[in-house]
Amino acid sequence: MKPELENLLKKHGYHIAGRHSAVKTCHWLNRAIRGEGSCYKSQFYGVRSHRCVQMTPTLSCNHRCLHCWRPVEMPVPLPEPADWDSPVEIKGSIMREHARLISGYGGSETTDMDALTEAQKPDQVAISLAGEPTLYPYLPELIDLFHKDAMTTFVVSNGTQPDMIARIAPTQLYLSLNAPDEDTYLKVCNPHGNFWEEIQESLRVLGRSKTRTRTAVRITLIKGVNMFDPEGYARLLRMCEPDYIEVKAYMHVGFSQKRLDRAAMPDHEEVRIFASEIGDAAGYRIADDSAISRVVLLSRDGGVERI
Repeated sequence: MKPELENLLKKHGYHIAGRHSAVKTCHWLNRAIRGEGSCYKSQFYGVRSHRCVQMTPTLSCNHRCLHCWRPVEMPVPLPEPADWDSPVEIKGSIMREHARLISGYGGSETTDMDALTEAQKPDQVAISLAGEPTLYPYLPELIDLFHKDAMTTFVVSNGTQPDMIARIAPTQLYLSLNAPDEDTYLKVCNPHGNFWEEIQESLRVLGRSKTRTRTAVRITLIKGVNMFDPEGYARLLRMCEPDYIEVKAYMHVGFSQKRLDRAAMPDHEEVRIFASEIGDAAGYRIADDSAISRVVLLSRDGGVERI
């Protein structure tokens, strides 16, 4: 990684772990550890924000999405095959760095000390911080290591690596679906190559994965860019019929502010209306929503099972 990129990431709260992994305490961990609320994954699925580790096994990505809050304009090359850290090395370095990050809360008067004690024993790993996790060749083994410590795992993937999607079994497996058609995909995700066929194959693989993991599709809505054709999204969703669909507003934060105007961020009511249109077309109902995060959860029966 180039020093200027590493310095930029550190400035924005990323902490490099090992040779190519990273960890970061998120906004909602900061709030939860002070008793000020939890993120929508807590509301929907029962994830405890102060006990959640947000990490990635690689900062490399083959997409440069318009809405991404990471510095995608500064690409991170993939390591050579012999230079990948092992799953054991990644898990150890991530957990040590996360423990160091949260230790600083002990000196704050606003910290809920009971929450801090619980935070020191994390039980959930969000493998979704930055980069594309399925580019890490030993992702199945890394997930297994977390599970052996009785931790749950959420993996968020862009779907460009269907072979890896078929191999992993996290607690919940997400695919990001940010376009109803190929042309819009190329505009929104600005990929290094065209992975539209691979993404459709990953959707089909996701549908076959429901026997071993909970499945979800996340749709990020950008006004004036991809917020149209709910039936097009529904056609793609029928390839996999996921357990859950999260329809979420683009948020005008981080490095995305350099690519999109604030006006591209839909309000919550707009998200609810479009989510309902997708649900009607795909046969899903609204199960829950979070106005502060501008996200709507859909499921077949309008219910949700907490982890």
